[in-house]
Amino acid sequence: MDGDFPYDRVIPADRLLGCLVAGAVGDALGGPVEFLSIDEIRSRFGAEGTTGYADAYGGRGKITDDTQMTLFTLEAMIRGHVARRLLYFEQHPSSVLQHAYQRWYHTQGVPWHKAAGSYAMQAEPDGWLIGERDLFHRRAPGSTVLHALEGFAAGADRGTLSNKLNDSKGCGAVMRAAPCALWSEDPLDGFVIAAQAGALTHGHPSGYLSAGALAFMVHRLLDGAELVEAIADVRAELITWEESTETVAALDGAVRLAEQGRPTPEQLAGLGGGWVGEEALAIAVCAALVAEDLEDGLLLAVNHSGDSDSTGSLCGNLLGAVHGIGAIPADWLAELELRDVIERLAQDALIEFSQQNSLENPDWQVRYPAW
Repeated sequence: MDGDFPYDRVIPADRLLGCLVAGAVGDALGGPVEFLSIDEIRSRFGAEGTTGYADAYGGRGKITDDTQMTLFTLEAMIRGHVARRLLYFEQHPSSVLQHAYQRWYHTQGVPWHKAAGSYAMQAEPDGWLIGERDLFHRRAPGSTVLHALEGFAAGADRGTLSNKLNDSKGCGAVMRAAPCALWSEDPLDGFVIAAQAGALTHGHPSGYLSAGALAFMVHRLLDGAELVEAIADVRAELITWEESTETVAALDGAVRLAEQGRPTPEQLAGLGGGWVGEEALAIAVCAALVAEDLEDGLLLAVNHSGDSDSTGSLCGNLLGAVHGIGAIPADWLAELELRDVIERLAQDALIEFSQQNSLENPDWQVRYPAW
């Protein structure tokens, strides 16, 4: 790697693609049933609940804001790493992440001059991702995220772990956190980056610590750890953080429930509805632990009375990082919205976070400006 930041970690392409694409698949499976109770899901789809894509947002296999924001987080990881290499000093990606989320905010129908805030140095947002017009759809975005980005655009300070914008612990921080696992060879760095990314919009510790926990686990899984090992490792890290009691308890509850065997949707509800960060993480972890395979785990993760797209997305991140993209059913891949965009961005991340020299590509800094 160029500069003073050798990155000797080898990220398996199959696992990274699996993590990101399966996350989007889980999102698309859960989107149509997100606001339904389990009784309503069974009434509509049968006793087993939903077993595949259903119509939502004008078609089948449609992603929601969860995947949209995950893509902008991944783009920020690439752009932040470009800046880190070019500037030859330790560049923290919080500013790059904020910039990415303001670009996503623009896709939600907000003119760039109103969405950009302090990033309105150019008349239009830059980079290739923002040019993908199929991202320009509102797919039930979280109000906490919208309010935080609206505030920044209007001149408010950036949210941090010490400058808390609110007391929200909604799952809007954790559902976008998986790409933070790429930032460093050290999973703790991924934890911290994801927590700080979460704090840009969510001020409650259970909101941003659950984001940190997901990124930590994804990091360990990409490096070949078993899921039970990754859970134990992240728990050991979580207990060192102040105000982590809720997140640790939710994780412990997920493990205990999984130890009893495959839960019913009613039993899964004992972990919560998934509307807040620690509950969404717990449901995803429990489903991943008991899953016979990736397909089985995703269906378990979305068939419950709660935030099905987020729990499906998180479970997909985990199981995809374990099993790789080849474990995703072909028919689910075929109908997945923006699959080409997700895979292209993932492949570019593999180039940036590898021994390949992306600077030899003259278009690289146009695709991924260093800010």
